Amino acid sequence: MKLLIFLTAIFPYAGAEDSTVVQQDSTVTYFTPVSDYEYIPAEIDYDLVRDRLSCIQKEIPLNYTTKVHAFVNYFAVKDRAYTHLMLQRKNVYFPLFEKYLKKYGLPDELKYLSIIESGLNPKAVSRARAVGLWQFMSSTGKSYDLHQDWYIDERMDPEKSTEAACRFLKQLYNMFGNWELAIAAYNTGPGNVRKAIRRSGYKRTFWEIYPYLYRETRSYLPQFVAILYVFNYAEEHNFLTEDMEYLVASDTISTGSYIHLETLANQLNLCKEDIEKLNPGLKRGAIPSIKGGYTFRIPKDAKVLLQANRATILDSAGKTGKKRLEQLAKNSVGSTYNRDRIVYRVKSGDVLGTIAERYRVRVSDIKRWNNLRGSTIRVGQRLNIWRKPGTYQAIAKKEADPITQSINGIKTYVVQPGDTLWDISRKFNGLSIEKLKKMNRLQTNKIKPGQQLIIGG
Repeated sequence: MKLLIFLTAIFPYAGAEDSTVVQQDSTVTYFTPVSDYEYIPAEIDYDLVRDRLSCIQKEIPLNYTTKVHAFVNYFAVKDRAYTHLMLQRKNVYFPLFEKYLKKYGLPDELKYLSIIESGLNPKAVSRARAVGLWQFMSSTGKSYDLHQDWYIDERMDPEKSTEAACRFLKQLYNMFGNWELAIAAYNTGPGNVRKAIRRSGYKRTFWEIYPYLYRETRSYLPQFVAILYVFNYAEEHNFLTEDMEYLVASDTISTGSYIHLETLANQLNLCKEDIEKLNPGLKRGAIPSIKGGYTFRIPKDAKVLLQANRATILDSAGKTGKKRLEQLAKNSVGSTYNRDRIVYRVKSGDVLGTIAERYRVRVSDIKRWNNLRGSTIRVGQRLNIWRKPGTYQAIAKKEADPITQSINGIKTYVVQPGDTLWDISRKFNGLSIEKLKKMNRLQTNKIKPGQQLIIGG
């Protein structure tokens, strides 16, 4: 038998801006099918929730508003399946979060941010390509020492990304001296919070600058407060948490050699998924050869077997699939495998095609390395270019001797990005702008990269 509860208020989608439909002295009632074993209270009293929040408030303010109330109703009533899943997962990662929050002297309540960020999924990837439990963008992750390449993305590594998130949150709090603003800045960036502060007339609290924040950020702090409340009062809202998830007890192993994870799992009588779940930052089912070594996790019970037969097991796991993966790594779009990074500054006349040709890479590579959605670039923009070994010498040789000889003996020059007629005239003795224009029948001084100009006979 299912209990039918009459809906007297409509709750919009959790990410929507207009999710504050209740009054401060009101209650909200829903029409929701419910299983016999998990009764959902028909009403959530505003004043009761506000009082409960005041009882658990510590360092972070837990201001209760109609916006927060709407999210409490969402997590406690409308989408109980999601909340139940988060409650099941909390013991997988909360102990890790608590460890690093304590290490950095941060409020324990910040552990709930990962629920809003990623749903406690270490492999979560957003539409903006933020990754991991703490949803780091590539550039932010690198600034907090999270390594990213074709094989490994440490934004997905629970331990390393959690420590990075704690360092970032501590820095944000030091900037604003206010936890509500620091939490907002974690979502939207400190620059956008400062902009909202300026537009508000230099107000200094989240709720005062609220109208000037981006729509997503306006919902971010209320969701955080709401999920914190529901987790602390899960029993009062009749959430059953008998089927909790836990990570298997594990230990670490370091290696500098290539390791194929499925082969390693077979040698240790494990499922490949057991090792992958302990190492979500390994994207390709393998550990590459890394100078200085790489530390990964295996189930604690398996470490004894590995230590007893280390040479044999690692030798076997080091042979499978290595050449195939290396070939894929070298040829995949945006690969940085075995390449050196330079920063190229865009010059007048540059387009992605000429830059790609110059450094012998693909346009799609440049777009991926620099998170470009289109092909538009601007003068002065800095682009990351990852060159293959030996490319530099070939480019340097070509640029040192830009003259080509045609069959009939006429010398020509290929216009390089950023070149002007004046630049070219200075490269060659006895060559003036007027002479260049006359030899090439140019009516103006306009030239473009790749164009061939006669410079002598």
